[in-house]
Amino acid sequence: MCSETGSRYTGMLLLALATAAIVANLLLYFPNGQVLEPAYITDFVWFFHGFLGAGLLVLVPALMLLRGGGEDCCAHRCGMLFPVLLAIQGTVGAVYCVVISSLGLLSGPFCDTGSGNYTYPFRNDSLEDNYLFNQPTWTTCQEPEHIVLWNVVLFSILLGIGMVEAMLCLSQVISGLCDIYCGTCIRKGQVNITGL
Repeated sequence: MCSETGSRYTGMLLLALATAAIVANLLLYFPNGQVLEPAYITDFVWFFHGFLGAGLLVLVPALMLLRGGGEDCCAHRCGMLFPVLLAIQGTVGAVYCVVISSLGLLSGPFCDTGSGNYTYPFRNDSLEDNYLFNQPTWTTCQEPEHIVLWNVVLFSILLGIGMVEAMLCLSQVISGLCDIYCGTCIRKGQVNITGL
């Protein structure tokens, strides 16, 4: 965590990913660009996995990493625990996004199948007959138009973002724990030679 350049690049990447996750989650509220009643929006969108999980919970460690190590980066090992805790928070948020996105992909969209009643037509599919691998079944959903493609693309984007964020935050946790326990953090220009 004390490597300023690596941490800043990771922070910039996490900041961009968190912003993209928030935008993707926001787009899920407007299927195919339409404004729908809240009761007609897929239930997994309401878990705020892009806003909260891959967004805000990852945004805090991203901003901390962007701040960089500073002068007192390695002043004492207890002070290095806070960035590790923030990276753990980011990892938890990203994993939450991965889980909810996976569930959203597996259950499919909430749509009108032509009868005027909104339902989840793909929710009870087995993995063999899953709608994700059987694109002709997507026409089952009549309203909103192209809702299946909309949900598949956005939930897949959120799934990918969550996986990358989880790996980046977890790498920061491991790096920070190594710095704390192994003392691998060395300040620039500081040489400690014992016995001279």
